[in-house]
Amino acid sequence: MKTITTILVLVALIAFNLSAEEPAAIDYNTDLNFAQVEFVKAVQSTNDSWSFYVTVRHNDEGWNHYADLWDVVDPETGEVFAERVLAHPHETEQPFTRSQSRIVFPKGQRFVEVRAKCQLHGFEGKTVVVDLESIDGESYSIKN
Repeated sequence: MKTITTILVLVALIAFNLSAEEPAAIDYNTDLNFAQVEFVKAVQSTNDSWSFYVTVRHNDEGWNHYADLWDVVDPETGEVFAERVLAHPHETEQPFTRSQSRIVFPKGQRFVEVRAKCQLHGFEGKTVVVDLESIDGESYSIKN
């Protein structure tokens, strides 16, 4: 009976640890006609809100084709935590970085995904998944 209990406890621990792992890699289109998130810097404030500085690259071609938004979402549910509207083309400023402050995440939210949107192609470019409990990772850094 002790062996079965030990096995059940081990299975439960493994299942718990798997649920805390980084979400699977996301497929994306690398063409610059699709808005690409190149880098994210996240800074946590003393009031537990966050500021995100997001660097985007896109082949902006004027008012009819430009990166018009980036957002921060739950990578599992798609729930949007924050949006940063990009009000104009950045034809001569590539890549460019824009920030959004006072972003609050639910307690226990460990991973967030930062996506950029092109007005013609939507959210099809590279995204960055940020581990809010890590100092840095591929394409992001955290400052506390």
